[in-house]
Amino acid sequence: MAKRERVMRMSVEQPLWRALTAYRVLTMLYAIGLFATAFRKFAHPWVAIGYYAVLFVWTLATLPRVANAASCTKRFLAVDLTIALTGIMLTPVADTHHRVVTGGPTLPSIWTAGSVLAFAIKGGWRWAAFASTLVAAVNLVERGAPTRDTVHNVILVWVASIAIGYVVEVARASELTLARALEIEAATRERERLARDIHDGVLQVLAMVQRRASALGGEAAELGRMAGEQEVALRTLVSGGLVPVSRVSEDATLGAVVRAVEEPDDDQDSRGPVDLRALLAPYASARVTFSEPGAPVPLPPAAARELAAAVGAALDNVRGHVGEDARAWILVEDEPDEVIVTVRDEGPGIPAGRLAQAEGEGRLGVALSIRGRLRDLGGAAELISVPGQGTEVELRVPKVSRVSRGKAEQR
Repeated sequence: MAKRERVMRMSVEQPLWRALTAYRVLTMLYAIGLFATAFRKFAHPWVAIGYYAVLFVWTLATLPRVANAASCTKRFLAVDLTIALTGIMLTPVADTHHRVVTGGPTLPSIWTAGSVLAFAIKGGWRWAAFASTLVAAVNLVERGAPTRDTVHNVILVWVASIAIGYVVEVARASELTLARALEIEAATRERERLARDIHDGVLQVLAMVQRRASALGGEAAELGRMAGEQEVALRTLVSGGLVPVSRVSEDATLGAVVRAVEEPDDDQDSRGPVDLRALLAPYASARVTFSEPGAPVPLPPAAARELAAAVGAALDNVRGHVGEDARAWILVEDEPDEVIVTVRDEGPGIPAGRLAQAEGEGRLGVALSIRGRLRDLGGAAELISVPGQGTEVELRVPKVSRVSRGKAEQR
């Protein structure tokens, strides 16, 4: 089955753009309403009416421009701020001198803050400082002299816009950090999955070729030596890491984007849980004793397959380290909340520190093929070994695996 690519897009600033869109409409209506209530007090009301007609059309026509960072271009920001500044400078022309010097509202009123906030969300605190400084300067020119109310409003817009710009920059950095963490997690999980598949297949074959060919001698021994060299090289590659399977887009206009390659979900075609006994029964032989409950042991298909593969890896370790004729026992226990499968052998046991040494050498049978599988299912694998008394591997899997639980929650 073909793999599929899952795209995850994260953007904590997108809610800010939606809020800005609503803010611009509401403040435009507020500015027009404020003018309507004081229409008779204006010296030249038709100047104000002309400006508000432009402001009304501009605000509604440019709503898509403030929907996201990609649409909000530098040219749009420049024109938008120009309209706000023009409205401030037209206030002494439309309104009376008395209302201007006594702190009356400018024509755009608090709509101007929307232009400054667009700068902050788009470019961060530096852009916000630039826009708010221009607004402050034009307000002071419009008043003719700094008043307490003017200074108060200017400082409020200046501080608020810079603070929002700084928060946006921090949010973007946090997005990228989270996206990189998700990328590393996705790459690690895929690397472990591929390493398990390689260990269960290619590495096992190469190890068997090396053993059999060395026993035959002659030209076969040379073939065994080459197989052993390839096994070591492949183990080094697997333990060192494979090519990452996800990538992060750092385009600030889109937010952080993670694309992860996923295996197809074949559980969707399954009609229900499968009986674990049917998957473990083929392992039974003259040398492997299989003990099972009298009733079916249902598990989700993916969990049952992974558990059976872990049992197979444990038996491969028995054959590889104890011998082809070694006896082993498989015991299945069906508990209320979990399934326990125990694999026991009659070998000499594992010396202390041997597992850590093997993992360092790239031999990942226990680390990935057994423990890695159980960890991905939300279970655990416990290995008990006493020198001279054999080894026992206990595999515990919850009946509702982590994967199945996550899919159920998504639905």
